[in-house]
Amino acid sequence: MSMKQTPSQTVGPYFAYGLTARQYHYPFGQVADGRLRRGQVAGEPIRLTGRVLDGNDQPVDDAMIEIWQANAAGRFHHPLDQRADRPLDPGFLGFGRCGTGTREDLSFCFETIKPGPAGPGQAPFISVLLFMRGLLSHAYTRLYFEDEAAANAADPVLNRVPAARRATLVARRTHTATGVEYRFDIRMQGPRETVFFEI
Repeated sequence: MSMKQTPSQTVGPYFAYGLTARQYHYPFGQVADGRLRRGQVAGEPIRLTGRVLDGNDQPVDDAMIEIWQANAAGRFHHPLDQRADRPLDPGFLGFGRCGTGTREDLSFCFETIKPGPAGPGQAPFISVLLFMRGLLSHAYTRLYFEDEAAANAADPVLNRVPAARRATLVARRTHTATGVEYRFDIRMQGPRETVFFEI
């Protein structure tokens, strides 16, 4: 009996239809979107934006980004994180999903908060998962914050990345009329290719 490929083993994409339906105006619900905070949430509100760029530095119009992060206290919204000294925040979801095909500049955008350090010696970070046409399996990376230089310098994961490539994991902070924004472009190829991790 020959086995068929599953959707994750083909070039797809099925993201817009199945996972980001509201963003693309399909008449279906979805588990998550680009808003990780609902109402009043502890921590600094931030917007995370960026584009997925191909080897020619052109934006990819059908990628999908998922992020997972700790709350401002450094606790993850997950049953295995039972640390009583780090309170849960009921208005903070900790997980978001966004496609790149609907904004004029083909960017993704998340409304979230700046996370706290998840553990001693760790810098604040956001886990990033990327799906796009042509990837047979999703790609993993991390986002760190440029205004956390001292914590970044001590972070054990970031320190495993060659020094010359660490900048590809650091989001730039800017102040806009609507609040704090961090810019994080993901480059799939080329001399400034983003560092991806094997999980």
